[in-house]
Amino acid sequence: MARIYAGRVGSKSGHRPDYFFLALVFVLTVFGLVMLASASSDLGKIKFNDSYYYIKHQIYYGLVFGVAGFCAAYFFGYQRLKSIALPALLVSIVLLALVFTSFGLEVRSANRWLTLGPISFQPSELMKLTFIVYLAAWFSNPKAKRASSLNEGVLPFGILTGFIAILLLLQPATSTVVILLAAGFAIYFLSGAKWRHMGAMTLLAIVGIGLVILATPYRLKRITGFLNPNDDALGQNYQLNQAQIAIGSGGLLGVGYGQSATKVSYLPTPTDDSIFAVIGEELGFLGAGGLVALFALFTFRVFWLAKNARDQFGKFLLVGLGTVIALQSFVNMASISGLIPLTGVPLPFVSYGGTALAVFLTMSGIVANVSKYS
Repeated sequence: MARIYAGRVGSKSGHRPDYFFLALVFVLTVFGLVMLASASSDLGKIKFNDSYYYIKHQIYYGLVFGVAGFCAAYFFGYQRLKSIALPALLVSIVLLALVFTSFGLEVRSANRWLTLGPISFQPSELMKLTFIVYLAAWFSNPKAKRASSLNEGVLPFGILTGFIAILLLLQPATSTVVILLAAGFAIYFLSGAKWRHMGAMTLLAIVGIGLVILATPYRLKRITGFLNPNDDALGQNYQLNQAQIAIGSGGLLGVGYGQSATKVSYLPTPTDDSIFAVIGEELGFLGAGGLVALFALFTFRVFWLAKNARDQFGKFLLVGLGTVIALQSFVNMASISGLIPLTGVPLPFVSYGGTALAVFLTMSGIVANVSKYS
């Protein structure tokens, strides 16, 4: 009992965050800004006549809002998130649907952006946060039916997850669907789901995503391009080939910060999906490997904190958020390295994108909040 209420009576364990985790967040964020400044300098000069265009936008719209979100999530008692979990999820669903209206903005043949007045953002990034918070609140509620119940657990979870997945697939955002499904299934499994239910839903998800890939030529081309990297080297496989050239040319120590040659006119989206290739070229195997190690430490620390969380809600929050960040970082780095088919997800804390950075920092604030009571 004393441990549970430690934070309320002034115990040190209830007020000290996990400083190692905070250090990891700080290092990843600073590293991301430093590398984005390099990866975006030439592109900013060419497109906007401003070498600092992208890094300034990342700071103004990503870092500023992200730090605000981190502080709010850190000081706002995480138990209170339960009361806003459902409204926040409903708002996210509405925003996801609005991208298909006149408020939506099409970028690179994808409807992922929403423009409301002077503000443009990606609702799919917000969904990663609100979906996890809602599932954690739902399955940790002692008054709720067990997750093993067909009518009160399996079917509602399947319908909600399937509906959100359809909205994301229509954008299209297949990789985001896979990441959310993995995080959602992790929470659902920990809440007491039966193996046969998990197996059935996993099989259904695999079949569903497989059919979507087969039905859309551009998705299918990514799979065939991965299996045959030497085919269509100037078309479908151009980005992957250029990324591998960049990583390979970096060698052990890299060509030097700011000295990438491929980011200028060869590597598509050097600020977004392909930024890991720029890191590999400029900082070499040691730099890229160091970043992989940072994400590994980040992941293990979040899951360790989840294991030691004082309640189920905190545990489910950290498992879900940790899965999202870990899987997204792996998918980005593995795909640009040619280990899995190419995707379009940003590298957490590093890739250009104000919405993504703000959301990941807010997620980190929640983790730090829960860590105060671990």
